[in-house]
Amino acid sequence: MQRAALLDAARSLLSEGGTEALTFPALAERTGLARSSVYEYFRSRAAVVEELCEVDFPVWAAEVEAAMAAAEGTDAKVEAYVRKQLELVGDRRHRAVVAISASELDAGAREKIRAAHGGLIAMIVEALEGLGHSQPRLAAMLLQGVVDAAVRRIELGAAEDPATITEAAVSMALRGVHT
Repeated sequence: MQRAALLDAARSLLSEGGTEALTFPALAERTGLARSSVYEYFRSRAAVVEELCEVDFPVWAAEVEAAMAAAEGTDAKVEAYVRKQLELVGDRRHRAVVAISASELDAGAREKIRAAHGGLIAMIVEALEGLGHSQPRLAAMLLQGVVDAAVRRIELGAAEDPATITEAAVSMALRGVHT
């Protein structure tokens, strides 16, 4: 229960203040634990980050996968892939994953994030194969780049409304730059 409370506090800290806010004193304060107790659960900030990735990313990815499964037709699956990820931007789990991805992490944590993103990419490769794309893996990685750019734009509070950013990302995913 304490570990779950620490992870929830870490999500909140990351969501509110980014990686700089994720400190052991802040975790201790949020959970009412002694700072030394936090170290009993996690040896470092990177360990907190790794566990958040292990716990939160699969849930997030499952939501994207479910949205794609519910979509009928290849174009609809591509659209669901983009829309669901952008819909999740406001979710604390997503905000934590974005903050984590932006931070300087040790090699182990970076590898776990890379592997998790690889699973997300694999979801869309099949849909792109269905469109007859000659290089579906490359196209999937570029498509994720569009999604990642849209996520950053929304997170930064860009001049455009999040719905406008989402529509532009979906349009690029389905039609490229020819809108």
